[in-house]
Amino acid sequence: MVNAQAGGQWYPPEWPVRIRALAEGTLTPVPAKRAATVMLLRDAGDGCAVHMLRRSASMAFAGGAYAYPGGGVDPRDDDHHVRWAGPPRAWWADRLGVEETDAQAIVCAAVRETYEEAGVLLAGPTPDSVVGDTTGADWEADRAALVERRTSFAEFLDRRGLVLRSDLLGAWTRWITPEFEPRRYDTWFFVAALPEGQRTRNASTEADRTVWIAPREAAAAYDRGELLMMPPTIATLRQLAVYPAAAQALDAASARDLTPVLATARLEEEKIVLSWPGHDEFTQHIPTGGAPA
Repeated sequence: MVNAQAGGQWYPPEWPVRIRALAEGTLTPVPAKRAATVMLLRDAGDGCAVHMLRRSASMAFAGGAYAYPGGGVDPRDDDHHVRWAGPPRAWWADRLGVEETDAQAIVCAAVRETYEEAGVLLAGPTPDSVVGDTTGADWEADRAALVERRTSFAEFLDRRGLVLRSDLLGAWTRWITPEFEPRRYDTWFFVAALPEGQRTRNASTEADRTVWIAPREAAAAYDRGELLMMPPTIATLRQLAVYPAAAQALDAASARDLTPVLATARLEEEKIVLSWPGHDEFTQHIPTGGAPA
């Protein structure tokens, strides 16, 4: 369900009932699972473009919405055997606001999910190199094994003799799925530039389309109601739109505030007010009996 007054904002029809239950104390929030997503950038003409995928309409969570490659942390992503280059785990722990093992798991999830869903691998044979072409039957077999969890990311890197390039990532923002959602994720958003020699493809079973699009163009399509998106996606697109090149966005990442963004819902007279702190455009006023106003 999309609210026509909110552009292309994703708005599930069951939200009002769940929000009321949360506000009344009859809904217990489920724990949020750790996740990571990557905004892949490349220079294009007079600005940069970002790689996006459209989630299949059949998906239970955000079906039909445009998003970035990403997904949940694999419990094995904190394996201490992961080959690592770039800022040490302690630096990432401080940057992400978590323990060292959690920091490794989150960074690994970002790199692994980008490879699983876009075919792009932020790793190389040495700490200062990155793999080139990742297409071909042998690469696809490895990617499938990762997707099906038949092998861990650490095992994949070891067998290939590759080092994870954490220095190719920039932590951008952190959003936590609202407490009234039945599926919740604590998601760190990263930026990365498409490595030279690699190309994206729709490698995800959860997406039916992928595009390279200028953030400003994608945001305008959202505003016209043409592209469906969740609040963190359109918020990050608006943030990226000011950077004329991928390198500038990556440089800006180090100064980004990673305070989690979590939607709040409160009862106010005959309406439920749903808001995301610091993002007024997503505020919804929902009559106690139905859809947003």
